[in-house]
Formats: sequence, C-alpha cells, structure tokens
Amino acid sequence: MDFKQLVDIGEKWCSGTPFDLIAAEESDERRLDFYAEPGLSFYVLCPDLNNGADNFHVWSESEDCLPFLQLAQDYISSCGKKTLLEILDKVFKSFRPLLGLPDVDDDAFEDYQADMEEEEPEADHQQMGVSQQ
Repeated sequence: MDFKQLVDIGEKWCSGTPFDLIAAEESDERRLDFYAEPGLSFYVLCPDLNNGADNFHVWSESEDCLPFLQLAQDYISSCGKKTLLEILDKVFKSFRPLLGLPDVDDDAFEDYQADMEEEEPEADHQQMGVSQQ
C-alpha cells in the first residue's frame, strides 16, 4: 500500500481517538508516530512489500507504554494479514485504561458476563478434590 494512504488511514483513525499522528516518515522505516495525553506514545512500522517486509510492527520508546502494546503485538503475530486500521484499533483498546476510559470487551464476553450475573449463586461451593467435613 502507498505510504500516503497509510498516513490518511492513521489521520482518520486519530479523529475518533485521543491520539494525534505526530510524525510520518517514509524515507527510512515507513514509520507513523502517535501521541496522546498523558504521555502515551507508540509508533507503527508499516510494511514495504518492495523490500520484503510484509508485517506491521508496533512499539513504544516509553517503558510505561510497552506492556500495554502486548495485545497489539500478539495480534500482529497471529495468523493472517492485518490492516493498519485493525492494528490501531487493538492499540487503542490496549491503552483505554491509561486514557481513563472504560475497558471495552468483546461482545461475546459481555454476553457471557451478563449470563453469569443472572445466575443464582449456589449455597454450597465445594472446591474440587477437597471435602468440607
């Protein structure tokens, strides 16, 4: 994909999040840098099919941000090609707690949680393999 198109996707994604695209460098790494208050920053290295790179890479130079990028990094390394928009959405989901936003779970998990809350608690909870005598 043309780098200009990737920049456009990044800018459009920023319009719906607290992040800003603060730099876009095509010359060396095809790198997009993003920043949001309170000091959250990360960058995405975009693949260049002409040079044999076929996967995105997400990283941060901030030690505080790195653990939160694990979800996006795992997603990138899983099977199948990923789009920039899909990756940015995973990063945003990962950073929601740091941004002071409620954590958003998958719909299936929310449905599961709702089902679990509706069930009556059992009076006798017995641990497996341990008798209560």
